[in-house]
Amino acid sequence: MDGSTGSPWAVTGLDPLAGRVLEHLVTVPSADGTEVAAAVGVSPAEAERALRHLADSALALRIDDTTPRWAAGPPRSSLSALLARRRAELARVEAIVEQLHDVYEAVSGPRAAHLVEVLEREDEVPARYGQLLKGSSVEILHLAKPPYVTAGQASGAESGVAPGVRLRSVYETNGFTDAVSLKTALRGTGQGGELRLATGLPVKLVVFDRAAALLPVRGDRPAAGSLVVHSPALVVALVALFESVWERAEPVSLASRHDGSAPKGGPTTVGPDRRTREILHMMASGMKDEAIARVLKVSRRTVQKHVSDAGSLLGARTRFQIALLAAERGWLKESVGR
Repeated sequence: MDGSTGSPWAVTGLDPLAGRVLEHLVTVPSADGTEVAAAVGVSPAEAERALRHLADSALALRIDDTTPRWAAGPPRSSLSALLARRRAELARVEAIVEQLHDVYEAVSGPRAAHLVEVLEREDEVPARYGQLLKGSSVEILHLAKPPYVTAGQASGAESGVAPGVRLRSVYETNGFTDAVSLKTALRGTGQGGELRLATGLPVKLVVFDRAAALLPVRGDRPAAGSLVVHSPALVVALVALFESVWERAEPVSLASRHDGSAPKGGPTTVGPDRRTREILHMMASGMKDEAIARVLKVSRRTVQKHVSDAGSLLGARTRFQIALLAAERGWLKESVGR
């Protein structure tokens, strides 16, 4: 028999030689075994076995004569019946495969690939983050610390939070000085989110409806990739971690609303002078009072006075509230220069 591979007849259950014999028979009214053997280049015995295989599959008909002859059946109807039988056999095998898989899952449990997704490309992280946010309907738990994603990524992700979803965020106190963290926090609190501050956050983390969690592979390098955790046991542990951080974190109460209204009892039209805006801009970028004083060539006490004056204008009691509300008013967006 011909052992060649790649024959299209394999899917029908016919071997390559039987397929070649059938291809010859459809070209002639009939042929005996010797003629078939000569046409396809095999021995009479091999041709006879192939012809019997075709007859068993209802693809060829034996015509009894002085010398038995063979004729092909109508290919469309005869092959369609053969293919229908093959499809039925495949369906039975597929059912067995599903049964085996069910038994496998019951005995072995979910495989690791179902428990954790690995996001290796930098562009995958914000896209997956946005999907998880849009799919959340109850609560988002958020631990935020530097380094942050870019403003564009953060904005796209935050906009996916559905109305009515509770958002609880804890920000790293020492890292809450840059424009991205300020804008992100303002956006969240403007949607009714709760905000707290804590030092020494253990990890960057977002938990979605207590069903999935997103965290970086490496905390110091967000571009190194992230993990999406689906394992119920691991998600429960990460929720417990968040709750322990939340309990010790310091609540932050905004003195004004995100819609731009003034603090209760505070000024409504008076804004800071140019130097105060300049100092606030530097403070929000992470510069300490001593560094700001050196850059502006003023005393540290002068820097502190401008910050205090800004607090009075905003009705804020802490430097954090000053930075947060200054960003809300748009003071940090303005170009300041000497």
